[in-house]
Amino acid sequence: MTTALASQNTRQQTPPADGGFMEDVINGLALRPKQLPPKYFYDERGSQLFDKICALDEYYPYHVELELLPNVAADLGRFFQAELKGEDKDLAIIEFGAGSLRKISPLLDNIDCVKNVTAIDISKEHLLNSCAELRRQYTGLTVTAQAQDFTQPLGLDDPGDTRLGFFPGSTIGNLHRQQALDFLRNAGQTLGPGGYLLIGVDTKKPESILHQAYNDGRGVTAQFNKNILSRINRELDGDFDLMHFAHHAFYNRDYGRIEMHLRSLRAQRVHIAEREFYFAKGESIHTENSYKYHPSEFAELARQAHWQTRRLWLAPNDLFAISLLQFSPAAYSIHDH
Repeated sequence: MTTALASQNTRQQTPPADGGFMEDVINGLALRPKQLPPKYFYDERGSQLFDKICALDEYYPYHVELELLPNVAADLGRFFQAELKGEDKDLAIIEFGAGSLRKISPLLDNIDCVKNVTAIDISKEHLLNSCAELRRQYTGLTVTAQAQDFTQPLGLDDPGDTRLGFFPGSTIGNLHRQQALDFLRNAGQTLGPGGYLLIGVDTKKPESILHQAYNDGRGVTAQFNKNILSRINRELDGDFDLMHFAHHAFYNRDYGRIEMHLRSLRAQRVHIAEREFYFAKGESIHTENSYKYHPSEFAELARQAHWQTRRLWLAPNDLFAISLLQFSPAAYSIHDH
């Protein structure tokens, strides 16, 4: 199956073996409070569940960004036509955390000079399927699947083109401030001086809207949250009883973020391989954050990582923001020192 999917213009790049899952889980559950890295949500089942979350009415970030993207893409088509005028270069898109690659179509439909797409995601099988579908939709487009952790520095083939990073979905909100800065700095190294980054950022808004988005009535987000325990059971010889953990998500005003937790419903002991972990009743595992930013707050964060804001698009009622950044390390080097 993998060989068939990695054919013609879709090239599979084998990622380095990830031996860190066990270490990250053991170390995270030894912390106080207990934590698990959210990147481990995204095995094949987790990626499927996240797609279901995106289809929910309550989950506004997906719908609002998707409605905003055609206008953004049309503006970008004109922008890059002027920006790259006279340069013998195409535009290569690198999508970080590509998932199902559903949001890239408006860009491909509106920006004529795109010839290469590199899709990066930690969920290998899901990524290969998505890349194969993109190749079927856009014949002649070279699509590279790179299954790895996009938060780490990336080694990409040099296409000789101007690079446009694409990071939709407000995924940067899952990173705390230092991680977000690290990602932006790493992305700058990946995309190079003068490279661009189109990034979706969720905004601060009434808490009732936020609560509904992360506590849907159908319980899909709860399934998604608990799936990380299923993955530990399956891959790390764990014995979590999912019936004894509950999904818990709330807005933390002090930090400006949604927090997702898995709360133990009773006192219990859980084993992973030969390790034992004790949970008191009500004790939780902190599984994910989703930071929200005012546009000015995010522009300042980007500036600290040497990105200049070139364009800003806001959805109606400022529900969501999309920024076009350009990596300009030389512009900030004197100021920063």
